[in-house]
Amino acid sequence: MAGSELASIGWVGTGVMGAAMCQHLLTAGHQVRVFTRTKARARPLLEQGAQWCTSPAEAAAGADFIVTMVGYPSDVREVVLGSSGVLSTARPGATLIDMTTSGPQLALEMFEAARQKGVGFLDAPVSGGDVGAREATLVVMVGGHQDVFDKALPVLRRLGKVVTLQGGPGAGQHTKMANQVAVASGMVAVCESLLYAWRAGLDPARVIEAMGTGAAGSWSLAHYGPRALRGDYEPGFKIDHFVKDMAIALEEARRLGLALPGLALAEQLYIAASARGLGQKGTHALLLALADLSGGQPLPGGQPSFGPV
Repeated sequence: MAGSELASIGWVGTGVMGAAMCQHLLTAGHQVRVFTRTKARARPLLEQGAQWCTSPAEAAAGADFIVTMVGYPSDVREVVLGSSGVLSTARPGATLIDMTTSGPQLALEMFEAARQKGVGFLDAPVSGGDVGAREATLVVMVGGHQDVFDKALPVLRRLGKVVTLQGGPGAGQHTKMANQVAVASGMVAVCESLLYAWRAGLDPARVIEAMGTGAAGSWSLAHYGPRALRGDYEPGFKIDHFVKDMAIALEEARRLGLALPGLALAEQLYIAASARGLGQKGTHALLLALADLSGGQPLPGGQPSFGPV
């Protein structure tokens, strides 16, 4: 039953992306047991048939697949390896899939802990933000063994349009780090570009339309640029989570003997944005911090460059 369409799922984490992802599995007919720290955040899932659990361990008990999608590596460690974590009750033959961006070294640790209990493990972080989560168009970057990947593929395909096995345990997290290295400097460029267009007296919407068809086009420009112009800085992906990802990438770069100065600069800019109170806003809210550094004039959408947002 573990690879079938009706496999049972234990789901841990219903944040900005996790709730939408879990919803797809419910819609597909999976039996889902869910845990999140705040029960109210899971209410829409419970109203559609998910079963509430009081701990990660309860959610995992008897499940064919256990999926964790939480915020930080410390959260992953708690819900997977803690005394009430999913591995405390996961049955032999089950598959644990960590979809949090939690780092290659932690992935290897969880793989080994799962192996000792006879549980398969995949590290499977995703890219695509809240839009990709809602539309099931995420890119899923997977690390693990081929047989475990093959068994989990029907579940993962419910969540993403591109699901690829990148290598052994930890390879999914390494791939996500490469993704975040590219996104980090790209988001800085998008925000600086929009700020320049606005201050030069151009219509930023027209600029986005023109740039989007040329060499400067990107997913971030197409999806986050229009949000910024509307003054909508709600998170598709939170700045504080992005800072966490960049810290992991820089730690891994040091371990690999790499100098990544572009990433280091992007990290500092985003740390500054978080320090200005923007940590719970979307990554495109960097535009507000950059505008504040440039004189604090209003931006498209009527937003001040810094202040209550």
